[in-house]
Amino acid sequence: MTNSEFERVTVRPMDEYNQKLVSYVHPPNWVNPQPAKVYDLVVIGAGTAGLAVAAGAVGLDLGLKVALIEKHLMGGDSLNVGCVPSKTMIRSTRVVGEIWNAKDLGVNIPQHNIDVDFPTVMARVRRVRADISHHHSAERFENLGVDVFLGSGRFASKNTVEVDGKTLYFKKAVIATGARAAQPTIPGLEQAGYLTNETVFSLIQRPERLAVIGGGPVGCELAQALRRLGSEVVLFQSGSQILSKEDAEAAKILQKVLISEGIRLVLNSKLEEVVTVTEGKRLYFSSNSYRDSVTVDEILVATGRVPNVEGLNLEAAGVEYDQRQGVKVNDYLQTTNSKIYAVGDICMKWKFTHAADAGAQIALKNSLFSPFGFGRTKLSSLVMPWVTYTDPEIAHVGMYEHEAQKLGIEVTTIAIPFSSVDRAIADGEELGFLKIHHKKGADEIIGATIVARHAGEIISQLTTAIVNKIGLSKLSTVIHPYPTQAEAIKKAADAYRRTLLTSTTKKLLRFVTMLS
Repeated sequence: MTNSEFERVTVRPMDEYNQKLVSYVHPPNWVNPQPAKVYDLVVIGAGTAGLAVAAGAVGLDLGLKVALIEKHLMGGDSLNVGCVPSKTMIRSTRVVGEIWNAKDLGVNIPQHNIDVDFPTVMARVRRVRADISHHHSAERFENLGVDVFLGSGRFASKNTVEVDGKTLYFKKAVIATGARAAQPTIPGLEQAGYLTNETVFSLIQRPERLAVIGGGPVGCELAQALRRLGSEVVLFQSGSQILSKEDAEAAKILQKVLISEGIRLVLNSKLEEVVTVTEGKRLYFSSNSYRDSVTVDEILVATGRVPNVEGLNLEAAGVEYDQRQGVKVNDYLQTTNSKIYAVGDICMKWKFTHAADAGAQIALKNSLFSPFGFGRTKLSSLVMPWVTYTDPEIAHVGMYEHEAQKLGIEVTTIAIPFSSVDRAIADGEELGFLKIHHKKGADEIIGATIVARHAGEIISQLTTAIVNKIGLSKLSTVIHPYPTQAEAIKKAADAYRRTLLTSTTKKLLRFVTMLS
């Protein structure tokens, strides 16, 4: 590996937890195997998608020769710099949120008695990540029957990949190299230095003052988490609301929560320059009709993702790509080289771990079996839920109302506030709502949004309903344990059933009742 590649696999701080992590996901003494004469499948990238494809291929027990290439850390973003560390951190911050609201529940905890031990919180993040990492380890995949190559893989032709000075011939290949944090073009930002999701979990000391650039899911989650861990936070969003792609009412609720927790929210902002001064890093910005500046200790950039297409030599493989959108694929995840597929953040619009895993199943099936008449699976057939893990959480599946309208689909929306759900009231978690969009005049669910403390746990029931074409009428017959917050779904389904009681039906029921 080159010096720059070696630096990328150096994890900081190199304490006992990160040493354990690296020993699993990029062991320093790893010896790459001698390549097979030809591979049935070569996978470049050992993140969620790549691992799922490789494990799935050898798990078929068909004697397939499979190679897996990773230049950084196996497990990819999800394990190392995404879902696992962020949700572990958020678990600690949920405790802080509970304490902040404890007085409403009759538990008096003086605010000055809250002692957030930031180094211990971050040590726990590293420990949990290390404890999970064996599932993603090079040794585990070697034992599964995968040839694991650590190093930079690049195409040498339409059917060969080079790695560590070796040439791998393949019948089929899958590109799963993921994406990385985008860097906004703000004068002085690079010189001042900044954090991203790839580096923020390496912190061992709390930044007293933090600027977060970007009000999307990652920006909102980390802004709230670090505020609860004791940082003073200012959140910059270029648009008029955070979570610009989300339900406007849902975003408005979260905005109010973030402001109430002490986050300074700057909407319609334009960052003009970053200057390093004695007091820290000063950001000059404009918002609406005024200009201002703020000085912080650290800057966290969360302005989206860019695909990792560099260094793959895709031209040699005949694979078309775009620097912003990534590898070009059709609905079957097939690239412009019919022997090569792509999956995950490198090509898909959904940048989620579970989306990468679902896409991996499609890429695996289509790459290995579609030539034999087993039928191909389309990416567009997926019903994709997602969750922003703030407090409250915001979960969504299916279409938004405005998306349905663009397609000419008339919808009716049923909204259930959690202030009408007994368990939410008992929990002191009345903030939020459930919205279900169904086709006008029918019970077919086409989309849903949930804002609630446990929205991510509730949304799967509605995802199941959409996937299996279970309408609101059927959902109304499902018995929900009482009291649970998921009972909001039953309330929505019952509300739909009541709309079926026309005036004529009511008259008939009254007549039948009188006869009985």
